[in-house]
Amino acid sequence: MAEHDLTARMAGHLDCHLVLPLLEFLQERHLYPEEEILEAKIRLLRGTNMVDYAMDIHKSRYGTDDVPEDMVKRRAEVVSRLTSLGEAIDNIHQNQQIGPDQIETLYQCAKFQFDCGIYSFAAQYLHQYRALCTNIERSLSALWGKLAAEILMQNWDVALEELNRLKEIIDSKNFSSPLNQLQNRIWLMHWSIFIFYNHENGRNGIIDLFFQERYLNAIQTNAPHLLRYLATAVVVNKRRRNMLKELIKVIQQEQHSYKDPITEFLECLFVNYDFDGAQQKLIECEEVILNDPFLGKRIEEGNSITVPLRDEFLENARLFIFETYCRIHRSIDIGLLSQKLNMRYDEGELWIMNLVRNSKLDAKIDSVSGTLIMTTNHVNIHEQFIESLKNLNMRTSMLAKNIVEPAQAMQQATR
Repeated sequence: MAEHDLTARMAGHLDCHLVLPLLEFLQERHLYPEEEILEAKIRLLRGTNMVDYAMDIHKSRYGTDDVPEDMVKRRAEVVSRLTSLGEAIDNIHQNQQIGPDQIETLYQCAKFQFDCGIYSFAAQYLHQYRALCTNIERSLSALWGKLAAEILMQNWDVALEELNRLKEIIDSKNFSSPLNQLQNRIWLMHWSIFIFYNHENGRNGIIDLFFQERYLNAIQTNAPHLLRYLATAVVVNKRRRNMLKELIKVIQQEQHSYKDPITEFLECLFVNYDFDGAQQKLIECEEVILNDPFLGKRIEEGNSITVPLRDEFLENARLFIFETYCRIHRSIDIGLLSQKLNMRYDEGELWIMNLVRNSKLDAKIDSVSGTLIMTTNHVNIHEQFIESLKNLNMRTSMLAKNIVEPAQAMQQATR
């Protein structure tokens, strides 16, 4: 399923340090030949100060303990520079005198530590630098670095705070051009996926951010592949089903510039009512999730390994199929429906029985004929009205948020 791998597309919008975890995942999944991944790591590490790591990768790639002379020389330079910057920082602490030169030293030390992969010290120095810096552009650069460091240390709560702070600045800052602001929004969304698919409230967070008009426009303009992550969040988030209609509309608009089994599954089911096509796409969706660095996170439980998001997605996708199929059929063959859910007959029958028992579904199972009989439902105009008000309230809240947040950020900036 390497044909659906988005790493190459994502990498262009990420710091090179953030690409390394993606390559590690691909290496574990054996999506590409081992030597290709190792070569990609070596190329990526050339832009960093992580020389020891680069040496280890080189040894593994070529099966030797020898490393190129330029790596040895580069390592000596890095160690020397790291030592001198450490001494400069010690002097700052001892003298307790802060001026422009000391502030610049703090920035250079933070940047060098980050490039060495020493993210904890980098985050600490960047925090101190931003408290002292008066240069807006440098402060913004430091905030990007702080966000990357927190992501790489997997401090998801702190990373989310930095992400929101960065968003406020991007939305309120006067950029040199609209294109520059657009690029910053695209970077922010790419970086945010690390957080949203690890933070406990991330599924709501990605929906809230990506559906904001300016960010949705950015996706459609230059990053339609991000629809994979938005679509997945909507599918697994039962409380945000009200965004499904809007999502389907965007997927249809962008189908010529981007599609994958996840977006195609939704299109088959909710646009074409193609249940056979949806069934096939659901099989492909599982492979896409398992091979995606953000979606395919594995959890070890005793002697077994689970992929929680895969299980959530399949459960909710089957529920989509079931609900849609029941909406247009009155008498449903359980065996046929089980096939469309990619389940064995006994599994499908048990799943449907539990669903009918635990939900308000107005249906009954005829065990003799092996059919599910749907009772005709009359449309409740009051329920329809209430649901439409909910959708209107959601869109109004998002619009108000788009207006208020930049204004608040601008007020804070002028204080």
